[in-house]
Amino acid sequence: MSVTATGVTFHEICSEDELWDGEMDVFEAGDVEVLVLKHEGQFHAYQAICPHQDIPLVEGKFEKGVLTCRAHLWQFAADSGRGINPSNCRLKRYPVEIDAGKVRVGEQPIEE
Repeated sequence: MSVTATGVTFHEICSEDELWDGEMDVFEAGDVEVLVLKHEGQFHAYQAICPHQDIPLVEGKFEKGVLTCRAHLWQFAADSGRGINPSNCRLKRYPVEIDAGKVRVGEQPIEE
């Protein structure tokens, strides 16, 4: 765990090579469970549960930059967390940083 100059607390969750491009997994960032995925070489962290009906998103599909919930097929853009279907929703996004080959995620969502 480390705290940045801006006061954000980051937690080391995995190494860069634990997730391949197009993969996702769930990790703990402090007291928060986050879904971390790797898309086009970049790591992204989002709330781990679908905002529709509390289904774990890791149980869904992640293909071609789209994350799809298994329950009712809600879809989200991998690079932003914005809703695709339906378009009026968004996943909470968490800050991600890479330090010495380790992926670290902030425990507070990014205000958008």
